[in-house]
Amino acid sequence: MDDFTRNLEKYAELVVKIGVNLNKGQDLLVESPLESLELTRLIVKKAYEAGANYVHVHWQDDVITRSKFELAHEEALDYYPTWYTEMLERFVENGGALLNIKVPDPDLYAGIEASLISRASKAAATARTKYQQYVRTSTFSWCLIKAPTVAWASKVYAELPEEQRVEAMWDAIFQMNRVYEEDPVAAWRVHIEQLKRVRKVLNEKQYKTLRYRAAGTDLEVDLPAHHIWLGGDKANASGIRFVANMPTEEVFTMPDRTGVRGTVSSTKPLNVNGALVDRFSFRFEEGKVVDYQAEIGYEHLARLLEMDEGARYLGEVALVPYGSPISNMNRIFYNTGIDENASCHLALGSCYPINMQDGASLSTDELKARGGNTSLIHVDFMIGTSDLEIDGYLEDGTVEAIFRGGNWALVF
Repeated sequence: MDDFTRNLEKYAELVVKIGVNLNKGQDLLVESPLESLELTRLIVKKAYEAGANYVHVHWQDDVITRSKFELAHEEALDYYPTWYTEMLERFVENGGALLNIKVPDPDLYAGIEASLISRASKAAATARTKYQQYVRTSTFSWCLIKAPTVAWASKVYAELPEEQRVEAMWDAIFQMNRVYEEDPVAAWRVHIEQLKRVRKVLNEKQYKTLRYRAAGTDLEVDLPAHHIWLGGDKANASGIRFVANMPTEEVFTMPDRTGVRGTVSSTKPLNVNGALVDRFSFRFEEGKVVDYQAEIGYEHLARLLEMDEGARYLGEVALVPYGSPISNMNRIFYNTGIDENASCHLALGSCYPINMQDGASLSTDELKARGGNTSLIHVDFMIGTSDLEIDGYLEDGTVEAIFRGGNWALVF
């Protein structure tokens, strides 16, 4: 067995054992691009070795996805099959786990009108509302992972000869997921314990407000009472612990829906449903985006903010040190699942109810009454820089340094 095949097998074992933490007797759904055939076969093998009852692979292809916007009749953009959402809901209710190799082409929808993408995205999000509630309340185990495709690798490593790009992407993915460690599973368990120490300190602090300051950013974010910082792994409804995103370097919680004020500027490009948005900023008043700018992808950003009433409010605040392993690679990956783990970030749209004490049991109205936001979308955008300062305001008015020079000022 050559080194690459050995590392690929280690990666497959890692995402099954740590990512979804598959238990004997569970079903597994794998969503995979056609280009990830070799990795997917190994994941299926590792899943059955772990005791899976049944593994189903849902193949995906960007060319097929784009065809809908190029060729389908207009009414098809507002359609999403209920039989598919019902399948997902039954799958969750039967105790299944989901592993999604999520690597959309950053330029997938180049030349496609923003309104068409927005319509299809809204139809899908509306149809999948119940399923997304299962996701956001950690009812089941789910994990998003990464694997190279030619289009994605060519975007990220455009400076390399074409034949070297996918190999370079694999090297980056193995690095950021600790696959080169002798025992990646053990290395991840150490990493998760470190993130637990961070979130423990923050949960004990119970900051009332966070204030962010950097070039183009002066933002205050109130946190609701009894908020919970999460990071690393979490437990599903059956008590099985899983890691929702691999790689992960963040700790995160929810903001108070109407307690955001000031201006914030992005620091990395954002892939919005296959369209790039870059060099953008928001101004918030009473939690709501009241003004915004974007040098690239303005129309796509506008459509995102028009998705529903909650799309203009924040649902997540996440802290990632500028000196994190992915940030130190000094590369933009044009994939939010990676870029968000190289940078402090915020998210427009729905909160995760599990970021509040007893949040998973609250109705939508109860959640909003306690400060949580609800929306069809949840879109992270990056704001971290080497000069970012974050202060935390305690209930008694004491101000503490959380970040200085882009990195932790707190001691864990």
